[in-house]
Amino acid sequence: MAERLISDNRGSRWAVLLIVSLTMLFGYFLNDAMAPLMTALQSQYGWTAGDYGFFNSSYSWLNVFCLMLIFGGIILDKMGPRFTGTIACALMVIGAFIKYIAVQYVPSPVADPGHLVFLGHHHQVVIACIGFAVFAMGYEMCGITVSKVIAKWFTGHEMALAMGTQVALCRVGSFAAMFFSPMIAKRWQMSSPLLLSCVLLCVALLAYLVFNVMDKKLDRQLAASDNPIVNSKSSNSKSDDDGFKLSDLKAILTSRSFWLIALFCLIFYSSVKPFNKFSTSLMLNKYGFSDDSAFVNFVPSLLHLCSLCLTPLFGWLYDKKGHGTRFLIIGCAILIADMLLFALPVLPTQGFAIVLMVVLGVAYSMVPAVFWPIIPKVIPHRRLGTGYSVIFWIQNIGLSYVPLLIGIVLDRWCITGTSPSGAPTYNYTLPMCIFACLALASVFIATLIRKDDRKNHYGIEEPNI
Repeated sequence: MAERLISDNRGSRWAVLLIVSLTMLFGYFLNDAMAPLMTALQSQYGWTAGDYGFFNSSYSWLNVFCLMLIFGGIILDKMGPRFTGTIACALMVIGAFIKYIAVQYVPSPVADPGHLVFLGHHHQVVIACIGFAVFAMGYEMCGITVSKVIAKWFTGHEMALAMGTQVALCRVGSFAAMFFSPMIAKRWQMSSPLLLSCVLLCVALLAYLVFNVMDKKLDRQLAASDNPIVNSKSSNSKSDDDGFKLSDLKAILTSRSFWLIALFCLIFYSSVKPFNKFSTSLMLNKYGFSDDSAFVNFVPSLLHLCSLCLTPLFGWLYDKKGHGTRFLIIGCAILIADMLLFALPVLPTQGFAIVLMVVLGVAYSMVPAVFWPIIPKVIPHRRLGTGYSVIFWIQNIGLSYVPLLIGIVLDRWCITGTSPSGAPTYNYTLPMCIFACLALASVFIATLIRKDDRKNHYGIEEPNI
């Protein structure tokens, strides 16, 4: 009788999920640690909205322009999740420390106003960008690794619930960053949230080493199993790793189904994640929140708090009921309505802002809970690492250019005056219209995915269990 797999034990596979999710949770904290500090960076350090947009665009420098995400996916499929994930965690730690050093020790534009070194940006901004780019290279590599780990450990089990839970745990990091970073920065220094991030990412690296031990045991069991279906679950088995060829990349890139999924990821996340970077500024400028109030940090964090609570629920519903594309279309339709209501000059009250952020959180829960479990249904497991990497690479194009675009739009066409702290004030109507247009495009792509599934029978509409 074959040995029972460690992944068939509910406690073991959920322990693995929590361990690998910890790396993403702490990564999300650093990723969003500067998001609520835009106004403080402007008033205390002399950054402009263009600097801030440029800084956020640096997230994708190495991933997009140097194709590091593509290489990361190929490495994942060739070397397996233990090697790739450990390297990814180490890169996150290195990038976090560079970012911390830039903010803490490099003179700001206020202290050294004439030191412009790259495209008119101050050297503090550029060094912070380099750290963010190195962090993002590891962070995105870790993201595709964690996704493949979940697919490996949860195939045949509650995969959508697992992926939804992983997304929810990531939202804990974003919520903590949006809510606590301004408090930490105000209590100590602007760089203090970044220092905390460095410590947390070191803890995540140690936790990932624990996962490596468990995953190695699973691979030994898979290698000893005579069941070919079970063996196909291993991302380190001979049939999986040695079977990958560069021709598989061509097979992925020539698949219409793959491109529909990748374009949906690009457009949907380009309408939500960049919005998150500017949401605190939106609350200050349109809805009259005070910069000294902790409430101004809590309201944007409602997006992640709702996602934390609801993403596992929508994942569970998809596992049980199916109807994947229906969830995508409904979630994107909610996103359109929400962005338009943020854009329109109606009800500029704090209560209305809270309602809109909660509704946005519903959309941000529904779509990711369903979208990520769809991918393993369309892409074969031995190509899954490369498939995820190409999808994340395409997503990073939007995460690079959309914040840069919003920063330029704010500086050129949306400045309405100056706040008492010396930071510019903005009209956010035009940026929110841009986000609404992106959300509208995501609905169109979701309908095409629905038609494609009917033609190719991937099982996107079917339950996972």
